[in-house]
Amino acid sequence: MSEIVFTRTDERVGELAVRPLDLDTDDTDAERLHGWVTHPKAAFWMMQDADLARVVAEYRRIEAHPHHDAFLGLVDGRPAFLVERYDPAHVELAGLYDAEEGDVGMHFLCAPADTPVHGFTLAVITTVMELLFSDPACRRVVVEPDVRNTAVHALNAAVGFEVVGPVAKPEKEALLSVCTRDRFRAATEPAPESAPMSVSESVSESVSESAPKAALKSVPEFTPRGVTA
Repeated sequence: MSEIVFTRTDERVGELAVRPLDLDTDDTDAERLHGWVTHPKAAFWMMQDADLARVVAEYRRIEAHPHHDAFLGLVDGRPAFLVERYDPAHVELAGLYDAEEGDVGMHFLCAPADTPVHGFTLAVITTVMELLFSDPACRRVVVEPDVRNTAVHALNAAVGFEVVGPVAKPEKEALLSVCTRDRFRAATEPAPESAPMSVSESVSESVSESAPKAALKSVPEFTPRGVTA
């Protein structure tokens, strides 16, 4: 089992932790991922028809890639979400946007749940952002969700992402968005008590919580384009 590399506590959701994906010593990671990425709620992951062998092959390819890696997220010790981190100058967006020094790309997927937990997905994306920005070399997070994925667009906005514009990728029309460290902190740190809320109640309640406390152990080495370790 891989070692936990990052933890963060959310007041309502509990303890969120992240470890590298383990396809060598834990067969359940592969089976679990297959169930998640082929679930009807994961349509935008574009692996609906994948069998177990294809899912394993894809994540072994990511595992071996010098500019791409994957993590499993836990909530109170239970597997609950998937994270991918990549260098967008080499993966996903190579040649499709103006890459800057310190850019890091990410994907995340929450496990399907029978009973939704209010604030859960926002807690997950906040944890992912904290994980990425815990590396001083990361200056900006870049995402490219499907233009039709309005739920993710709202989440991205809640944690500080700014829309750049549509990008035509081979597999989809994407909405390129970026978030600097300062924009993330401004979106997720509490506003002064006298300031009125400026976002919808369901999102505002979550993003106005106290700044999360995170514990970094040893995130596997990953140096964004143009930044020396």
